[in-house]
Amino acid sequence: MSTPADFDRIARPYRTMEYLTLGRKLEQTRLHFLPRLATAKNALVLGDGDGRFLAKLLAANTNLQATAIDGSAAMLDLLRDRCKPHLHRLQTIQTDALRYMPPTDATYDLVVSHFFLDCFTEPELAKLLAQIAPALRPGSQWLLSDFRIPSGGFHLPAQIFVRSLYFAFRVLTGLRTTRLPDHASVLSAAGFRRIGHQVFLSGMLSTELWQFQGPDQGS
Repeated sequence: MSTPADFDRIARPYRTMEYLTLGRKLEQTRLHFLPRLATAKNALVLGDGDGRFLAKLLAANTNLQATAIDGSAAMLDLLRDRCKPHLHRLQTIQTDALRYMPPTDATYDLVVSHFFLDCFTEPELAKLLAQIAPALRPGSQWLLSDFRIPSGGFHLPAQIFVRSLYFAFRVLTGLRTTRLPDHASVLSAAGFRRIGHQVFLSGMLSTELWQFQGPDQGS
């Protein structure tokens, strides 16, 4: 397992960095499937950074309990501050996601990971899913957003941009991952089926909704 990246130093400027780079496109991507999460009761939120998505999720779904996992203490401080009206429905845990083991009595019907799975390799993603799967039931959903390299005319610009992002995050945080993982194959192998998909910015940004079918039920 790679050494966890340290996002503390970019926690406060992260929102400004994001807006200066891509405007509100990442926010648009994160929020696309929000209306489809109204019936969720217990969410596991992985690496939501400063909590902008989680704050909107908790405001939109007033019955939701959420557990937020992040390795950065500074990011969790910002997340708690942004989610202040909903703290009675929120638990935060500072740990590397690859070390998080859900409580034996936990049942999540929603997992959220926006622009987070790209920090891992395929074997690390498989390990992450294996740890979380015991806390899921058939019908549980996984919402994710991430960068992608589209085919066609935008392929080369997207490839250059994504490589530049990985280089920048390696310098700023120590992130060791250097390429986008094939998360779809890992999710499918773990028993998930994709039930929603939308792309933005000529296909460079993608948001997906997956549903857990149960072990050995992946497509």
